[in-house]
Amino acid sequence: MRKGYWIVRADVTDMEKFKEYASKTPKVLEKFGGQFLARAGKFELVEGNTRSRNSIIEFPSYEAALNCWQSDDYQRVREIRLGGGELDIVIVEGL
Repeated sequence: MRKGYWIVRADVTDMEKFKEYASKTPKVLEKFGGQFLARAGKFELVEGNTRSRNSIIEFPSYEAALNCWQSDDYQRVREIRLGGGELDIVIVEGL
């Protein structure tokens, strides 16, 4: 079974909303086997465009990654973040 990944790029516009979202997200991800591989650390843009924060979250399967996104638990936490940041999130299947 191939792993699944969330690739997340974010620009924070309201730090208080974003902090609340960031504090609640790990518990939801863990329910689906998700774990951070990279979380808003140092980066170097070498080509194209980026945002100020970048994260990679690994799941045991592509289906688990999709199920987490679609879950009521994540959607409730996501509501907290709305208006607190601009995000690009892509869910991809690993090799």
